[in-house]
This record gives sequence, structure tokens and C-alpha cells, in this order.
Amino acid sequence: MVRVALPFGITTPESKRDSYRNALRYAGIEPVENVVNLHRLSGLLLAGGNDVEPALYGAARQTETEEPDAERDKLEIALVREALARDLPVLGICRGLQLLNVALGGTLIQHIEGHKRPKQREVHHIAIAPGSRLATILGMDDYMVNSRHHQAVDKVAEGATVVATAPGDHVIEALELPEKRFVLAVQWHPEARTGGPDGKLFHAFRDAADAVEAAR
Repeated sequence: MVRVALPFGITTPESKRDSYRNALRYAGIEPVENVVNLHRLSGLLLAGGNDVEPALYGAARQTETEEPDAERDKLEIALVREALARDLPVLGICRGLQLLNVALGGTLIQHIEGHKRPKQREVHHIAIAPGSRLATILGMDDYMVNSRHHQAVDKVAEGATVVATAPGDHVIEALELPEKRFVLAVQWHPEARTGGPDGKLFHAFRDAADAVEAAR
């Protein structure tokens, strides 16, 4: 079974960790936790969690921003840079999308209204860019997602492409790095809905990681 890094912060509860572990194993991927680098691994999953430290993108912390996990921020940014340098697959989820954007030089909006509804399985539609990797994976250009975040991408990092937005407020819901083998980050939580089309995201991630493993 292909193995990928799944780093967590010390504040991530066990119940939330299980949802990511189960989603990866559902797709035939073995998660490896407590990593310090990506040696002998075939990909990186950036999970949800605490807000990213605003100082990392040159901003002062606002009152709505959660207490950051500095060690997790530091580790995950280093892992992102290693993954990109080695062209390893990266899948980012919620905080993972925000962390990826910050690691590449982008910024965040520290608080938005109307997107944090953790108990709802379906919250709003997103518009997916035709021809994007995300559209190819899901097989559609319009999709209903859950929503559990209160921060969002502001300035998009150089090299990243916006491939999905929410209606009305145009919050960025997905980013890709088209020049890389597989770098895709989504703002919603597909690990909570692997039985539907969201499961395709993890299978596509596995296929990319399998290709890395096969090339070794």
C-alpha cells in the first residue's frame, strides 16, 4: 500500500484524526504520522486544524483568529516545500489549502461570515473551472460542498490557480498548481463524505502517489 505523510498538530483531537486516516485507507493509502520529512513517502496530505499564524503572511493577528500552532505551521511549510521540490503529490484540505497558499507566498482573510456550518453535510454550491484537474476528477463543473471554515484565501500565491469559487461572495474553494504532478487543495472537507464523489479526490491522490512509487 502506498504511504503518504499525514502531519497533525498537538491540538488535533483523535476523533478528527480518524476521519483523515479512514479517508486515505478507503482509497488504498497508508497514512504516516509524526513525520519530520518525506523520505521514502509518496505524497503529503495537509489536513484541517487551527488557523495559520498571520505573521507568516505579514499580518497582525485579529481577534477572531484562533491561537496558532507554531510548530505545526513550521513543519508543514517545510514539508510543502520538500514535496514541491521533489514533485510529490499534495492534497490540501481546509486549513491545508490555506497553509499551502501561505507557504507559497499568498495571504489569508482572517475572518468571513456564513461559511462555518460544521453540522451540515451540504452547505453551498461551488463553480469549478472547466478543464481543471478538479473538474476532471469530479466529472462536473458545479458541485455541492460542506463548509467548516471562517478564514479564506486572499492574495493567491504565485504559481497557484483558482479552480473553484463559492457563489455570491466568490470565496476561493480550490487551488491547483498546474505545473506540478498533482497539487490540489480544497476548502471543504471531503474526508467527511468519501462515499460520494468526494471519494474520487482521494483516489486521484492515490493514483498520483502510485505513480511516484512505481518510478522508484
